[in-house]
Amino acid sequence: MPLIDMPLEELLEYGGRNPRPDDFDAFWERGLAEMRSARPDVELAPAPLATAFADCFDMTFTGARGARVYAKLLKPRGRRSGCPALLAFHGYSGSSGDWVSYMPYAAQGYVVAALDCRGQGGRSEDAGGYAGTTYEGHFIRGLDGKPDDMLMRHVMLDTAQLARLVMDMPEVDETRVMAEGGSQGGGLALACAALEPGVSRVAAAFPFLSDYQRVWEMDLATSAYDEIKYYFRHYDPLHLREKAIFTQLGYIDVQHLAPRIRGRALMACGLMDQVCPPSTQFAAYNRIASEKELRIYPDFGHEGLPGWADASFAFLTAGA
Repeated sequence: MPLIDMPLEELLEYGGRNPRPDDFDAFWERGLAEMRSARPDVELAPAPLATAFADCFDMTFTGARGARVYAKLLKPRGRRSGCPALLAFHGYSGSSGDWVSYMPYAAQGYVVAALDCRGQGGRSEDAGGYAGTTYEGHFIRGLDGKPDDMLMRHVMLDTAQLARLVMDMPEVDETRVMAEGGSQGGGLALACAALEPGVSRVAAAFPFLSDYQRVWEMDLATSAYDEIKYYFRHYDPLHLREKAIFTQLGYIDVQHLAPRIRGRALMACGLMDQVCPPSTQFAAYNRIASEKELRIYPDFGHEGLPGWADASFAFLTAGA
């Protein structure tokens, strides 16, 4: 078969290229402490949508650095306790989308919370305050400043805070809270499960936000990762700060978060993916130490994967 990356036997052993900062664990413990010390000030407002089996709410809470963050919240009607829950995360630059996409889980008795990533296509706000370029997008936002001020750090903390808020809801069984998403959503689902180890299952399709240096070396920083190319061309054309730049990106690299995951994991990877190259996905998958399974699609890229929606639904609702 054709290859755009390493042979499969090498992918299964690949350990990643992007540097891991020496103070990586302290960085995230500091962030989580900041998150826990803040008042979330949760607000729920009935959404203009009704179903026979679920109540729908617009949920807002205060995330890192005071930003108001939005999520769609669905609660099974008539259930007061013991509900499993699903945390859903969307692709890069997008939003949580339509309510109806979450109805199968609500109909199955799940509380569902679908996040809008701050500053992207939904309703969560980007509170600003980042040093350096905002030329293109979000994972380089704050790259010229302190690691603690990077926008994607705040987004990842939003996922953990949403998990904690959902776990604390009286309707929810906190031992059965799951996370799912594809592309950026897949990366954030892994980050959520890492930063909130109580997440019991995580399903991630072709996760983004992994092994940035490998993407650059493959000359594939042209789609979701094109911010790397823009950054170097405009702000470090001689690559004098290359090591420092990739090391700082290492703070928000999900391959380094993956060992913190405690729940069961299911991932999907297309071996022809030129948006999130297979090696970058395997860099994260290979570092997950908990029970895990990988569905490999040899002929598929960054696109709809046949059977994945059914497989992830079955995985996330097992035992519900």
